[in-house]
Amino acid sequence: MSAVLDHHDHAHDDHHDHAPSGWRRWVYATNHKDIGTLYLLFSFTMLIVGGILALLIRAELFQPGLQLVNPELFNQLTTMHGLIMVFGAIMPGFVGFANWMIPLQIGAADMAFARMNNFSFWLMIPAGLTLMGSFFMPGGAPAAGWTLYAPLTLQMGPSMDAGIFALHVLGASSIMGSINIIVTILNMRAPGMTLMKMPMFSWTWLITAYLLIAVMPVLAGAITMTLTDRHFGTSFFNPAGGGDPVMYQHIFWFFGHPEVYIMILPAFGIISQIVPAFARKKLFGYSSMVYATSSIAILSFIVWAHHMFTTGMPVTGQLFFMYATMLIAVPTAVKIFNWIATMWQGSMTFETPMLFAVGFIFVFTMGGFTGLILAMAPIDIQLQDTYYVVAHFHYVLVAGSLYAMFAGYYYWSPKWTGVMYNETRGKIHFWWSLIAFNVTFFPMHFLGLAGMPRRYADYPMQFADFNALASVGGFAFGLAQVYFFFFIVLPGMMGKGEKAPQSPWEGAEGLEWEVPSPAPFHTFETPPRLNAAANKVVG
Repeated sequence: MSAVLDHHDHAHDDHHDHAPSGWRRWVYATNHKDIGTLYLLFSFTMLIVGGILALLIRAELFQPGLQLVNPELFNQLTTMHGLIMVFGAIMPGFVGFANWMIPLQIGAADMAFARMNNFSFWLMIPAGLTLMGSFFMPGGAPAAGWTLYAPLTLQMGPSMDAGIFALHVLGASSIMGSINIIVTILNMRAPGMTLMKMPMFSWTWLITAYLLIAVMPVLAGAITMTLTDRHFGTSFFNPAGGGDPVMYQHIFWFFGHPEVYIMILPAFGIISQIVPAFARKKLFGYSSMVYATSSIAILSFIVWAHHMFTTGMPVTGQLFFMYATMLIAVPTAVKIFNWIATMWQGSMTFETPMLFAVGFIFVFTMGGFTGLILAMAPIDIQLQDTYYVVAHFHYVLVAGSLYAMFAGYYYWSPKWTGVMYNETRGKIHFWWSLIAFNVTFFPMHFLGLAGMPRRYADYPMQFADFNALASVGGFAFGLAQVYFFFFIVLPGMMGKGEKAPQSPWEGAEGLEWEVPSPAPFHTFETPPRLNAAANKVVG
């Protein structure tokens, strides 16, 4: 959509650029940019909290024997680390990107339901505080693993109920956010922008929003049944009353596997925006990317039980879920090959967003391969609940979701803050993160292959060296994110740095680059009209 909006529209924007000030601006925020900023700050805060829990885990595992925490507290740390990272850091982070970028990308004035947007953000604060506060309840935080498997959940103290309540509230927030995104994209696109001309980030979020609406109620059902088992005499999952703990696993993973794609599809969208910009080429196979994203979303509903190969599943079931899981690798591979084809013979430069995008493709592909290995039922039975699984999902969630968010931040922050980040510092952050990440999680593959089980506070001597290495890497990775905040994010928020041009990246296309930097408080009050044939802004 490379073209210039006429000057009348810019003057129009500036004339209406009266942002409210003080605390009211943030508490009563209905502007999509402000709400996007709030989501991103909340997400980063939860990333730091979840990261501190992870570092406590790694400090305990630095040597064999019990060093810092007892096994009960260790299980609380692993449980809360998982819940806070998934529901507090990754998901709200991507919702923040959606709030900021979707209206800018489709030429909408704002999100469809501005007050609901505000409400869906503020629901997250009490939910996040409840999760973190569960450590201070009698008996400590939930210690059943982030999957909250029965019958462990039926034996926990009152913090389990607090955790269930927090997840319900976070789920309600996600559903409201998703409705907002779907209505905005379907009803508020600029005239001339057909669905198949929409930027990939908006496409991936449209599909993700449908996934969220489909599966969050499933999680709500599972944890509500857990609650009634705990307090109201039902026996859904309680074997003592004829219940079935494996049924909980089926219900949870029917939510849990689409959830994995909820956390990676927006990342695919961000990478699909960045790679063409820095290769200075159109995205290779745009329509195949859209169909691949849709295929991943549909197939994600039929692969859930590959998490359950060791539950006594009949061989027929194992075969079905094994083949279905291998099948879902196909559309994912389509995306990776399309990114590589986009880069092929492009005029590539490697600014920080592109470094993170290429780093994402490389490391995410490694995580994808370990996922294919775990899809094989006979291998998975050996590796189930070992550190191999921990390595696998951190490769797809940290090097996947988190790297994509870093890439997106570096790519779009000039548009948000109006200043360019420091390129040298950005590159330091990238290399520091990439090396520390691999030092942390690569040894875990070997630990898992050697049989080290996860969620144990202690281990025999033969696992000591790789664990020490992983712990050192973990602390280095955590420190890199502190560096990112103080040396890249804070200067940007304070407006320190070289002033950003309207379109800082030579190859970037899209309506977001047609507005000034920083983006005015109100944009596109008059929707830009697109010439459908030439894909240009005409007024």
